[in-house]
Amino acid sequence: MKADLMNSSTPDQTKYEVAQEQGIPLKKGNNGELSTRDAGKIGGQIGGQMVKELIRRAQHQIEKEQT
Repeated sequence: MKADLMNSSTPDQTKYEVAQEQGIPLKKGNNGELSTRDAGKIGGQIGGQMVKELIRRAQHQIEKEQT
């Protein structure tokens, strides 16, 4: 779901693409020097889209069950 929502080739690649869009230097491997603020910018953007999609799916399911 993550890759689909973020228009990425793979779920793992998504975080690197979001980081690049945000201008955050994320590299493969250890990112111990990454600030919590920057990590939150990456994860927040991805997680926010996933939550919206899950809510949309739940609403659709509820509507289906009511008909």
